[in-house]
Amino acid sequence: MRFIPAESPVFNNIKPGWWFFLRNDELLIKTTGEKTEIPFMDDVNIPGLELLCMHYLGKLDGSPCFTAELTVDAQAPEGMVFQGVRGIFGLLGEEIFQLACRAVHILQWDRNSQFCGRCPNPTRADTLERAKVCSMCGFRSYPRISPATITAVKRDKRILLARARRFPAELYSVVAGFVEPGETLEECVKREIMEETGIDVKNVRYFGSQPWPFPDSLMIAFTADYAGGEIRIDKNEIMDAGWFSADALPRIPDKLSIAWRLIDHFIENNL
Repeated sequence: MRFIPAESPVFNNIKPGWWFFLRNDELLIKTTGEKTEIPFMDDVNIPGLELLCMHYLGKLDGSPCFTAELTVDAQAPEGMVFQGVRGIFGLLGEEIFQLACRAVHILQWDRNSQFCGRCPNPTRADTLERAKVCSMCGFRSYPRISPATITAVKRDKRILLARARRFPAELYSVVAGFVEPGETLEECVKREIMEETGIDVKNVRYFGSQPWPFPDSLMIAFTADYAGGEIRIDKNEIMDAGWFSADALPRIPDKLSIAWRLIDHFIENNL
């Protein structure tokens, strides 16, 4: 499958395409036996579904992709169900999941930018790019992307994992945090790990990235080596932290996150 992103379709009428319908953050999916897929259709006039807004996403294998926000009381048509976006990762595959994340991100931005952030006037959608323009002062806003670093720190054959206050019971993960204004990604890695665990790191290396539209993050993953210090947790954000070997890990994030990929990479190289 090949996805080509775009802001505006190059045709006047809606052709048969993929539709990412969202009711709040729940995605409408089609179920046939054990098969789950995104609706592919040329008619969006489905009884019981009222579209509040819609956006063009681009093309997947030559077919257009759209996202549309539904009313909060929308009912799933026969043969379809609403499901939380996080829960569809293993059902639809990684590329479709990334498209669903894009759909969620764009709809949340649309929902949160109905009015200008500089003056209290309504905004309108720009016709040339994905942006909102104030009807009064002309201020232009784009979909917000909040960069955050997430890092696997290794010490000998152990990995640094922490349990944040917001995590479900017994869940541990690698340390993450948002980038501050004027800060490089490498500086953010070192600052967040020092602030939350008291550990100094070195050899910071890029690992990968993942869009995370809950609500608008871009997770930028790194690996790093222990450079010094003893664990001293920030009790405002962290409940516990420790060094864990690959064969004695606590409960960790599931496969849908880049946190899991970092930890899995550590496991593969340290068992």
